[in-house]
Amino acid sequence: MSMDASGYCGFLRKDFVSCYTLTMMPNFQTIQTLIPPGFIDLGAGEPQPELLPLDLLRDAAAHRFGLGDKDFLQYGLEQGDGYFRAALAGFLSTHCGSSVSHDDLFTTSGISSALSLLCTLFTKPGDTIYVEEPSYFLALRIFVDHGLHVVPIRTDTSGLVLEDMVAALNVSKPKFIYVVPTFQNPSGQTLSQERREQLVELAKEHDFLILADEVYQFLSYTQAPPKSFGAYIDSEHVISLGSFSKILAPGLRLGWLQTHQSIMQKIISCGMLDSGGGMNPFTSTIVRSLIESGGLDRNLSTLLDVLGKRVRVMSELLQKHIPQAQFIPPHGGYFFWLHVPGMDAKELRKKAQAHKVDLRPGILFSSANGLNEHFRLSVSHYGVDRIEEGVLRLKDCFK
Repeated sequence: MSMDASGYCGFLRKDFVSCYTLTMMPNFQTIQTLIPPGFIDLGAGEPQPELLPLDLLRDAAAHRFGLGDKDFLQYGLEQGDGYFRAALAGFLSTHCGSSVSHDDLFTTSGISSALSLLCTLFTKPGDTIYVEEPSYFLALRIFVDHGLHVVPIRTDTSGLVLEDMVAALNVSKPKFIYVVPTFQNPSGQTLSQERREQLVELAKEHDFLILADEVYQFLSYTQAPPKSFGAYIDSEHVISLGSFSKILAPGLRLGWLQTHQSIMQKIISCGMLDSGGGMNPFTSTIVRSLIESGGLDRNLSTLLDVLGKRVRVMSELLQKHIPQAQFIPPHGGYFFWLHVPGMDAKELRKKAQAHKVDLRPGILFSSANGLNEHFRLSVSHYGVDRIEEGVLRLKDCFK
């Protein structure tokens, strides 16, 4: 069993393979995470295979291939296929609360690669950045790869506590702040409209960028979120990041960023794009057909129905079976963020794994080695029956 990022044994991703005999698993694998038979990983943030729209993508690919155009097999335009960006701009204008121009969009290979590219272009090792506390733990690993000094900023139920951020700005100047402003991973909280506007003003005043990871922006079940950070790109201090990983399929490795032309020009003139061309011209042209056919809207509607039901079920189950766990039911996204005062979430995880259920302890999401009385659960990977069984197994751990 290998050690995870927090320094203790766990079952993240390939750790599943090393924890169980290889006779239970194929010698070759395609997917990043393998969950052993009989095990329920309520911490998994990957979508359930049944939610991946194979038929929609098959039809979109058949449509695109049937046109006989071979341009998408060539090196792509640095900013991304203009026809794809136009289709995406129409989708975003409908769902983000403000008009979006294709000129302000850049095609990415997903949020992770976009973050790494932005770190390369806008930082150097030793630079300071700010993140939320808690924050998306795998983004924290990207920042470590780039040698960045990470400063955590406290959050509450309305997102970043800006008084703490002002205090931090009196001590250090960040190159950027990384936020997941809507239905955050892991907390499920949403940065309020008022604080978004105040954050943009702080960015202008202190000259730092806002990298807004808005991957859950469209997954709203009970409450519409504030408008996307894409509405603030005219400040010249905002980069809004989006992805198809949560609304279509993560294996597409396709996403976008939206920003002002002053920032866009630095991105599209970088050497990586000059050499390799734009990102993902092949996949983006297929997704273009899916958007234009209305398939993306239909898939999003299905996800809202299915995931919204799972959130309601998990909320009821947790209140009934684990009443000592404090949480606020999320209005969207994938995640429940639970707090049990006095509990050691790392020890809870060990007990949970012995009951063939898993979770993600809060320390994974902390850049300050804290939050160990918290843990994250997800509704993305299982239907309601398996969610119920998983919560019942967790219940036994608390006895």
